[in-house]
Amino acid sequence: MKLYNSLTREREEFITHEEGKCTMYTCGPTVYHFAHIGNLRSYIMEDILEKYLNYSGIHVKRCMNITDVGHLTSDADTGEDKMLKGAKREHKSVMEIAKYYTDAFFKDCEKLNIKKPEIVVPATSCIDDFIEMVEVLINKGFAYTAGGNVYFDTSKLDDYYVFNRHDAENLEVGVREGVEEDTSKKNKTDFVLWFTKSKFDDQELKWESPWGLGYPGWHIECSSISLKYLGEYLDIHCGGIDNAFPHHTNEIAQSEAYLGHKWCSHWFHVLHLNTSSGKMSKSSGEFLTVSLLEEKGYDPLVYRLFCLQSHYRKSLVFSWEGLDGAKTAFNKLISKISSLNFEDKSVPDEVKMNELRDKFKQGLDNDLLTSLAITALYDVLKSDLCDAGKVSLIEEFDSVLSLDLIKKAKELKEQNKQASSVSSSGFVITGPSAADPDSDEVKKITDIIMKRYEAKKAKDYALADTLRQTLTDMGITIKDSKEGVTWTKD
Repeated sequence: MKLYNSLTREREEFITHEEGKCTMYTCGPTVYHFAHIGNLRSYIMEDILEKYLNYSGIHVKRCMNITDVGHLTSDADTGEDKMLKGAKREHKSVMEIAKYYTDAFFKDCEKLNIKKPEIVVPATSCIDDFIEMVEVLINKGFAYTAGGNVYFDTSKLDDYYVFNRHDAENLEVGVREGVEEDTSKKNKTDFVLWFTKSKFDDQELKWESPWGLGYPGWHIECSSISLKYLGEYLDIHCGGIDNAFPHHTNEIAQSEAYLGHKWCSHWFHVLHLNTSSGKMSKSSGEFLTVSLLEEKGYDPLVYRLFCLQSHYRKSLVFSWEGLDGAKTAFNKLISKISSLNFEDKSVPDEVKMNELRDKFKQGLDNDLLTSLAITALYDVLKSDLCDAGKVSLIEEFDSVLSLDLIKKAKELKEQNKQASSVSSSGFVITGPSAADPDSDEVKKITDIIMKRYEAKKAKDYALADTLRQTLTDMGITIKDSKEGVTWTKD
């Protein structure tokens, strides 16, 4: 598998520290608000990566942090803590906010078929680990105290700007909103490892430390949590491209200073989801969440397909027209699969099966080209493979793509089966999914509904009302529509 490495800026063969195993760290959400769909694009692509590695026989051990303290509104370690901001907005405690939005995040992930990492760690559960790491960095000469805070000294590094050498401008005072001058720093690129009560006295969460009552900086949590749960050699670190600087840059600085050797060999960054007006955020324009997509009538998996149709290293522009296109493609794909015979017991041609598997793998082995993996699904459907083989391959590919293809195709097939009672005029009678259209009871119900339909057509409304009452007495509720009647049993 060839995968682009943001650290070397090259596509490289992905090799893990231990054969057949992979340690993966994911930067988790700051749980002060709902995740918008731009945030979730990164988690979708990381989910595909994890599932494809597992599909390829590499067992992934994945860890994600939950930032419930310490993430400030400015990349320069200044401004209000985002968690405190959320608590003030909703008049709740920080921990109440953290619990509510952590649960909301994982509910959104579940709707998008994003697998929950086996290790999920709130930052507030690892305060002692953060303090221990800061103490080591001070003892090694990589950190200093000033103005009541502990800073990492970037001047001690041979190379700080490991991802992009032009990002130094991002820390210039006045260049970006919220970037303020911190006169306690020795160098403008130094960053906070631990804050004390000398700053942000309204901070709700504080802990005792060797430097006074305070709380950790944002960057220290990911390094410490990764080292604690995944060990000192990390195979791959994932996150959105906006985290590359300064967050991931600072992670590398402090982790390698602490360890004394190279820490993470591969970096996987997903580019932004943009709107026509620019980068999506929680503070500008319509706040696009999974719930909003559902309210507008979109299956969340349509958004997943929308993301998979593009490459993770390309900025993706969101529009409702684009989502409509993905919805149409999704429905057509489900419809094609629903036409298969799921009861087929034929023995598939293994040679053809392997040829189609190879097409699927070729796309994902080539820097996770998910669009080619989607094309491989259509290749399966167009092939002359028996239906048993097609169903088997679609299930196999969907273990990575996670679009619920077989499940939704079976549901559609059942819906079509329910609507099998159609008169010559096109009148459709739809019953519950569990109803057997060949049973005597269903035949009787269908017969009464058809007689009522004919009575209404003949304008014999008294007979139509009598027949409706007959159905009611049987425990049957009917609902009329332009196409026909839907019935349910009480």
